Amino acid sequence: MAEDRPGVYEIRIHGCPTLREALALQAPIEHLLCPDPDHAPPCEIPWSFTLADGDDDAPTVLVLGVHASRGRAMQVAEWVRTLVGETRTVAVGEGDAGEWEELVDQYWFEKGLG
Repeated sequence: MAEDRPGVYEIRIHGCPTLREALALQAPIEHLLCPDPDHAPPCEIPWSFTLADGDDDAPTVLVLGVHASRGRAMQVAEWVRTLVGETRTVAVGEGDAGEWEELVDQYWFEKGLG
């Protein structure tokens, strides 16, 4: 079995009919990942948000980037899926580290490797 090395994963939350609705999901997801924002570093799971285009019915996709192992990213996706409900699709895929530079930098800095 291959080692489950940390990397960048995108957790895409589909089914947001408006930009406002997509942005409103950020705060509860932030709380899910970081229930104590005043904690001492490092964050257990470095994360960040961006937006992407969806389809005609739900034109906005909220994208949660995480730097974690694949197994941990899948676990986070399941937490998000439970939080957002069954009316939204939650999908996990590998992210491009070049598009998530701040997230990668945060991971290396907080691990004391950068």
